[in-house]
Amino acid sequence: MNAAPNLRLAETGESALQPALRECVARAVRRYLHDMDGKANGLYGLVLGEVEAPLLREVMAWADGNQSRAAAALGINRATLRKKLAAHDP
Repeated sequence: MNAAPNLRLAETGESALQPALRECVARAVRRYLHDMDGKANGLYGLVLGEVEAPLLREVMAWADGNQSRAAAALGINRATLRKKLAAHDP
């Protein structure tokens, strides 16, 4: 089941999933920091690296491979999307 329709923004500009996503990220970061026992380094890059690839994959699937539609949904330029897709291509 694809949850992509839930990604649409409400008229207020807030997503119904936004608080849930924030809480998931917050829990994961707290656990990572706890597990690293004060030796965390490069957390920003780590989180972006872990989140960006599945985000791009899911949005591209939702857009049926249409890069223009996916870029618009992500709020980025299509050329930027192509660059990011190329960087995450296995």
